[in-house]
Amino acid sequence: MSMTDRPEHPAPATRVDRGSFRRLPQCGGAPIGMLFALALAGCDEKAQSQAAAPPPPTVTVAQPVKRSVTDWDEFTGRFEAIQEVQVRARVGGFVNGVEFKDGAIVRAGDLLYIIDPRPFEAVVLQAEGQLADARAKGELAKRDLERGLTLVQTSAVSEQVVDQRRQALQVARAAEIQAEGALKAAQLNVEFTHVVAPITGRVSRRLVTPGNLVQGSEGGATLLTSIVSLDPIYIYFDVDEATYQRNSRLWFEGKRPSSRDTPNPVQVTLTGETKPSHEGKMDFLDNRLDVSTATLRSRAVIPNKDLSILPGQFGRVRIIGSAPYEALLIPDTAIATDQSRKIVFVVKEDNTVEARSVVLGPLDEGLRVIREGLKAEDHVIVDGLQRARVGAKVTPKMAQAPAGDKAPAGDKPAGAKP
Repeated sequence: MSMTDRPEHPAPATRVDRGSFRRLPQCGGAPIGMLFALALAGCDEKAQSQAAAPPPPTVTVAQPVKRSVTDWDEFTGRFEAIQEVQVRARVGGFVNGVEFKDGAIVRAGDLLYIIDPRPFEAVVLQAEGQLADARAKGELAKRDLERGLTLVQTSAVSEQVVDQRRQALQVARAAEIQAEGALKAAQLNVEFTHVVAPITGRVSRRLVTPGNLVQGSEGGATLLTSIVSLDPIYIYFDVDEATYQRNSRLWFEGKRPSSRDTPNPVQVTLTGETKPSHEGKMDFLDNRLDVSTATLRSRAVIPNKDLSILPGQFGRVRIIGSAPYEALLIPDTAIATDQSRKIVFVVKEDNTVEARSVVLGPLDEGLRVIREGLKAEDHVIVDGLQRARVGAKVTPKMAQAPAGDKAPAGDKPAGAKP
């Protein structure tokens, strides 16, 4: 080839840059080998986390208890004394002594006050003298009449004289009766100077101290103190019209005795107590409803042997509101609130949680009556509600029944096949 046949611009020789082999290709600023190692490590951690997934949470479940219960209606009542007496002076005079301790228990006939008896004792002496005079005059009139009856037979005196003597005897006897009455009144006044307790109960404080002048019944009797009986004691409460109507229907149906005819039992819980501490019986129902409150005034009698209840105290009264019936009961702590609904959480056969809407009844011996929504064989979560989720699986653990408790409604005898 000639020089003229050579191209004007020969192709440049290929050069290999050895520096390009000094570093591996980069990806995101990290070597490919390192990224591969991290990917393998992530896969290992994911596999380990899947292998270490926690088991379903453990919850405590129990079956509803089935037993015969009776509904109770509850009302607020106030205690009042069966007997209450305001002790007042029956005669006027100066108080000589007070014979009781403030707030003490007194018996009927115990001496409370002594009013100066001397003026009344003087009146008694005067009345005794008047009676003696009247009796002497009556005896004289009697003898005059006897003589007149003898003389009239011989015509020594006329019939008119005999009639006059008979009238004189009647007047003398009338005067004698008046004198006897005046003497008894004077003796009563002397007796009234010793003021005694008319009933047994707790006495209030002394309102009059020795040396003070008191007025008798003639001039507005002075109040000396008061006494209230304590054992037994009344409790008054008002029954609303709806409850009265319901109880009346139960009475007509023969499912509940009427408190008018039967002393139905009542239970009383005092202020600060969590359960009834006193029992009594119904004693009275009023004959009409109060027109302003539409309530019926009712009353029960409560024994108060320890004298711990005082008139004026408040109490919660429970009275039977139904005939005995079979019911399912669960602990009150197993019930949750979902807006306006009451719900319980039930563990199904596949150990998933289901929420059940229930209708509640009253409390009975610490357990809540469930009127609707549960079956006897259901397993209700009673502990661990915060770990339960609707639709999620759980590990149920049967609750241990306390000693002496009745078996749950769904329990089967040992050895029975499911």
